[in-house]
Amino acid sequence: MRLSLAFSPCPNDTYIFHALATGLVRVPGVDFAISLADVERLNESAATGEPDICKVSVAAAGAVLNDYRLLRAGGALGRGVGPILVTRDAARLEDLDGKPVAIPGRRTTAALIFGLLCHERGVAPVIKELVYDEIMPAVTSGECAAGVVIHEGRFTFAEHGLARLLDLGAWWETERDLPIPLGCIVMRRSLGDELARAVTNGIRESLAYARQHPEASTAYIREHAQEMDPGVIAKHIATFVTQASHDIGPGGEAATLALLAEARRAAGLGGLPGDVFA
Repeated sequence: MRLSLAFSPCPNDTYIFHALATGLVRVPGVDFAISLADVERLNESAATGEPDICKVSVAAAGAVLNDYRLLRAGGALGRGVGPILVTRDAARLEDLDGKPVAIPGRRTTAALIFGLLCHERGVAPVIKELVYDEIMPAVTSGECAAGVVIHEGRFTFAEHGLARLLDLGAWWETERDLPIPLGCIVMRRSLGDELARAVTNGIRESLAYARQHPEASTAYIREHAQEMDPGVIAKHIATFVTQASHDIGPGGEAATLALLAEARRAAGLGGLPGDVFA
C-alpha cells in the first residue's frame, strides 16, 4: 500500500520523520510518498482531503474531523512552546487595534489563540496572512505593527530588532491550566484502526531512531531548515520534540480536545465527534 505523508520542513518534524521518510524505519506493507510544505499549506491540503497522513495545526484539525482522526504520536505539545507576539514599538495589545498584524495563516493554532485573546480584550487588528518566515521581516520593515511568530522565531526575534509583546502560549496555559497543543498528525478515517496503529508505531520508532542516532538526521534536517544555525536547530528540536511527541498522554488529550473545541466554536461547527483519536 502506498500512502501520502506530508509534514513541515521545520526541524522538529524532519527530526521525527527522517527515519520513516528515508526507509530506515518501515511500517510493514506500507510505502510512503513524502512531501514537505509550510504549515498553512499543510492545513489547506488537509482541508481538501488530499493527503492520507498529514501534520496540521491542532486548530486546523478541528475542521477536518469528519474525514480524519488524530494519531497519538508525532505532534508538538507542551508548556513554554507556544507562539509569541512580537513588535518594534507597541507597548500593549490595545495599541494594535486597527493596525496590521501578521499571522502565519488563519488555520494555525497561533492565529486561533491570538484571535481568542483579541476577542477577550476587545482588540480588532487588521489581520495579514504571511508565510511564517516572512513575518518578522514585515514587522521590522514597518509593514506590520506586530506579528505572531512560531517555530524558530521564538529564538531569533531579537536579532531582527524586535521585542516580545506577549507570550500567547503562556496566556493559554494560564487561562486553561493546560499545556498548549500546537500541531498533530491526522490520518484518514477510512484507512481504519489497524493501519492507524501501525503508522503510530512507525512514527514512534522513527522518533526513537532519531534519539538513538542523532547524527543520522543532521543533513536531512539542515537541508530543509529555514534557520541554518546549528544552535537554533538544536534548540528548536529540544523545545518542540517532547514526551508528547512519542505519546500524547491523558493531559495532552485533554489539552487537545479543549483547543479543538475552541477551533470548532470559532468556525461555527458543531461539537466534537466521540472518536477524535485513532
